[in-house]
Amino acid sequence: MAAITEATVMQALSGVQEPELGRDIVTLDMVKELTVDGSTVGMMIELTTPACPLKDVIERDIRAALDGIGADLRDLRWGSKVRRAAASTPERLLPNIRNVVAVASGKGGVGKSTVSVNLAVALAQTGARVGLLDADITGPNIPQMMGATGTPKSSPGGKIEPIERHGVKLISIQFFVPEGQPIVWRGPLIGGAIQQFLRDVEWGELDYLIVDLPPGTSDAQLTLAQAVPLAGTVLVTTPQDVALSDVAKALSMFRRMNVPILGIVENMSSFACPHCGELTEIFGRGGAERLAKEEGLDHLGRIPLELAVRQGGDAGIPAVAQREVGPAATALKELAGAVAARLSVRAANESGPTLTVA
Repeated sequence: MAAITEATVMQALSGVQEPELGRDIVTLDMVKELTVDGSTVGMMIELTTPACPLKDVIERDIRAALDGIGADLRDLRWGSKVRRAAASTPERLLPNIRNVVAVASGKGGVGKSTVSVNLAVALAQTGARVGLLDADITGPNIPQMMGATGTPKSSPGGKIEPIERHGVKLISIQFFVPEGQPIVWRGPLIGGAIQQFLRDVEWGELDYLIVDLPPGTSDAQLTLAQAVPLAGTVLVTTPQDVALSDVAKALSMFRRMNVPILGIVENMSSFACPHCGELTEIFGRGGAERLAKEEGLDHLGRIPLELAVRQGGDAGIPAVAQREVGPAATALKELAGAVAARLSVRAANESGPTLTVA
């Protein structure tokens, strides 16, 4: 058998596909710190997101490729470098944030804030740097759902320091108003507050900034879409027709503004009995999946209605951060992986090949 060299290893690895991106790991420049000592090989694989749900598949295929040339993989390490999605080009307002992701719905009460909070925390749990912006100015719930209190301080540069909780940097108008005081503002003030949170908060380096939008299709949505290049939007709905009708309007609005839609998630798809675990489809089933199919979008998953989610939201401990992970938390973690994967695909399709093997 021919001697094993870095060139022969890279040639073998050029047959290993990144499953989500559909290109090989050499072309994608994912192979780093390669070492070859006789037949012993070591390397680091730089994933396009720490939330990669198919890491085990990649490792299996790497080992199989190296076995084919008689190489022994002794040292496999994992790193990650989140890339900017196609629409999320660098720009002056948020130059250090790689992907701004909006979470939206057509109507209230569908669990959009619950999805935003758990999506942000689940991404942070994978090692990603995550921020969460509460853009629901007149109905801010994010601080309570995250268990975050206090008043943000000023940074040395005169910006607002976000509060950090569950590994996520977050900002909300609720931090700046007395408890129980309503915020009765007209549209321009709401838009101005969102712009200030984008402009004047010391977010630092972030892989993902999740923006929890208010229901509807109005000032907050327009302000966000016009202020920063959005990497994509996650649409949240419940299965029944009244919610689907409203989320379809939100979908149409984002398309008019040329904002990519990452997919639709169906919340409260069924009720998980806390005693026996039986699922009851209170609001029907499959509405989001049907809408996604009709619109040519990805269906990102179903999240069951579970008591632990409501309790966690009230207590400031998101479902994915609780000690016991139930069906809803599992679905929310899978949602985070799906969102990260779709952003990686967009980034890879935009950047094109970065390295070839002779």
